[in-house]
Amino acid sequence: MILEHTDITRDYKETVDVVIIGSGCGGATVGKELAAAGHNVLILERGGYYTASRGDFDQRSDTMMARIDGSRGLGTSSNGELSLMYGNCVGGASVHYWGDSWRLPDDRAQDYADMGVKHHDSDVLAPHFDRIEKDLNIHIHGPEYFNRMNQLFDKAAGELGWHVEGVPQARKDCTGSGHCFQGCSYDAKQSQLVTYIPAFTKAGGRIFADCHVEKITTDSTGAANGVDAVFLNRETGTPNGYKLRVDAKIVVLAAGGFASPLIWLKSGLPNGSGQVGKNLLCNPNPYLYAMFEEKITLWENVPAATGTSDFRLAKYDASGAYLEGGYLLHPNQIQPEFLAVTVPGFGAEHRELMNKLDHLGSVVSWIDDEIGGEIRLSETGEAIYDYTLQGIDMLKARDAMKKRAELLFAAGAYDIFVPDLAGTRIKTKADIALLDTLDLSGGNFLFAAPHPSSTLCMGEDASKNVVASTHEAHEVPGLFVADPSVFPKGPSVDPSMTIMAWSYVATQFIQQKLAQRTL
Repeated sequence: MILEHTDITRDYKETVDVVIIGSGCGGATVGKELAAAGHNVLILERGGYYTASRGDFDQRSDTMMARIDGSRGLGTSSNGELSLMYGNCVGGASVHYWGDSWRLPDDRAQDYADMGVKHHDSDVLAPHFDRIEKDLNIHIHGPEYFNRMNQLFDKAAGELGWHVEGVPQARKDCTGSGHCFQGCSYDAKQSQLVTYIPAFTKAGGRIFADCHVEKITTDSTGAANGVDAVFLNRETGTPNGYKLRVDAKIVVLAAGGFASPLIWLKSGLPNGSGQVGKNLLCNPNPYLYAMFEEKITLWENVPAATGTSDFRLAKYDASGAYLEGGYLLHPNQIQPEFLAVTVPGFGAEHRELMNKLDHLGSVVSWIDDEIGGEIRLSETGEAIYDYTLQGIDMLKARDAMKKRAELLFAAGAYDIFVPDLAGTRIKTKADIALLDTLDLSGGNFLFAAPHPSSTLCMGEDASKNVVASTHEAHEVPGLFVADPSVFPKGPSVDPSMTIMAWSYVATQFIQQKLAQRTL
């Protein structure tokens, strides 16, 4: 059962075994498993419930950003440097992600273990990844799904001596519509909306959509015992006058790397480590575009069916100085509406680019950032996202942009556009050196921030970490966290599968706790 804002005409009081805040990769996975085990589980989702069968996914960027994005595509960091990207709908960010689905690399799992995380080694996660890949039909697409940018990427990378490989995709019967970011109109992308959410409700789980959690509550011992929430008017995003009280044995926080620390802070939960909201990482992606003589049409077929991981790990010289790498490189896919916002220029200059939009190509890079920002509350309780690209992360961003420029020229581009305030153009290979000194500071250049993580870090030392390796909060018994905010650092690939695999681990410990707790 899924109740939406139009179904709510009264206050609700619920008593359940488990209440889960968030319905994305973490919340849906935990919910599905617990409901299948016979537990009474309620998921609360701040966003709305949208389906392809009702025609909700109309492939219009303006409509869909308002429906499924947490800030309607308008949220930024405090300095204007990051464009915040996160889900706000049943199914969470998986509804508007591309469908790229990697297992956590073994080297990153070892990094986590070295940072104090237990119970999440590669051999522990392997059976969970096996199951996820089967459930979400994850596979490598054939060349029939390559758009022109994918084809040119492979050709150019080969000329540069870079290894390319197919990117695992969570898709079934894909039509190649090219509008994956707006939510799949054909239910082909195997998001949580069409996989684990239906499995959850079939097993008896319930979802309240358009439900904003105001506070996680605790009992006299400090243990989590439920949530207070309000229902929202979907059209205005404001409370509709009806409230919800949930009493629960277990509370699971799965609202994502941006939202989970905010809920924690607004609830006034203990923060003895001082790390709640700290260490914000987000895989910042610097934009870069190029003009081609031939038609590219970025908004066709699968976004990134191919790519290279040659540069996933950063490389250093014998003295420890940075050389290159620390990011993924893939073909980019971006729709005309987003291109209109992010290509450089104003007036006639901008119009000239828009008239040639189908000749515009692009390559995307996700920076494996290391220097975290912070999510905090203002004096009036508003969310503030502090983040500045700096140090090693700035070096990675510049190197990634230079590698992308090299590839775009090798692919046949004759003019490269940097979407900075100065409108920098790169017309020759020699001009690529301009990227070493380009002003990328806040407001001069915009980075997409698609993968927030690490804001409620996991580790066994309670003085330095928020969450234990069991996913239970160190200072709040009965509160578990199942989303990327627990990652000690980013997984260096798209996080969706890692979130799900870790959530399977979390579920095992939640079940153990359920056997001990009563209301």
